[in-house]
Amino acid sequence: MHCRLLRDIFGNPFRPVTFSPSWRTDTALSLAQGMYDSRDFGAMPILADALQDAGCDNHDILSHCRDPKGVHVRGCWVVDLVLVKS
Repeated sequence: MHCRLLRDIFGNPFRPVTFSPSWRTDTALSLAQGMYDSRDFGAMPILADALQDAGCDNHDILSHCRDPKGVHVRGCWVVDLVLVKS
């Protein structure tokens, strides 16, 4: 459990991700802010779809959002990238 939590917050330190500002669409921002505020991360797969629709093809980002066994908390590295919190 602790390993999953650490992966949710920090991602993979050996594969840093470059996040394109063009992926920060109104939909992605709205979804990310809603999850951040409510601490309910059930919309992570929908965030993956929104990011993909915006042109994101980064496997690490998309698979993190769609991982059915994923643990997500406030501080999730993908949500923080979308909201520019780091």
